[in-house]
Amino acid sequence: MYHSYENAPISTAHLSDEALCRLAASGDRMAEETLVTRYHRLVRTCARPFFLAGGDSEDLTQEGMVGLIKAIREFDAGKEASFRTFAEICIRSRLYSVLRASAREKHRALNQSVSLNTPDFDSNSYTSGTNNLAQRNPEEFLIDREHTAALLSGVRKQLSEFEAKILGYYLDGLSCREIAETVGRSPKSVDNAVQRIRRKVAQQLISGEFSEG
Repeated sequence: MYHSYENAPISTAHLSDEALCRLAASGDRMAEETLVTRYHRLVRTCARPFFLAGGDSEDLTQEGMVGLIKAIREFDAGKEASFRTFAEICIRSRLYSVLRASAREKHRALNQSVSLNTPDFDSNSYTSGTNNLAQRNPEEFLIDREHTAALLSGVRKQLSEFEAKILGYYLDGLSCREIAETVGRSPKSVDNAVQRIRRKVAQQLISGEFSEG
């Protein structure tokens, strides 16, 4: 399992995603590591809404990485979807699979997780030939767009101006250190804000009170 992606390998960093996938398919580990580095933030972006709603951040990120590795090893450049599109589908599919498995095992925290972002996944966005993962299945989404938007709107109304700003950056996949540098605060203050946001999300989920937007 991969754990650190701070520096992409220099000799492959300039290559396109598609070129790197071809190299990775031929067994080039450096090419695979470069793609892992390049898309680590996307994994965080996909996993973080579930973390805010009660999941374990490290576990979800690691599971998202499994989805990314699957995308790297199975990507077919002959299909119409870009690698980034395919990677996001694989990452999200892996996270949903973990959530379903967790629900079956009655791990209530993850079972109650919901996606707080509203990805523009449309039934016409991807070609049917890309992979079965590219087929939109409403059951893959834990709540629909309107429900998601209402929940997020309700949570934001409970946040301070600082917390709302942190939430935006956090859902974009920035690390606490990156957010701290952006807003001019300490990483500890950012982490504290994230924990306060988590508590407010939990309260919103428990109460079942959603804004009508």
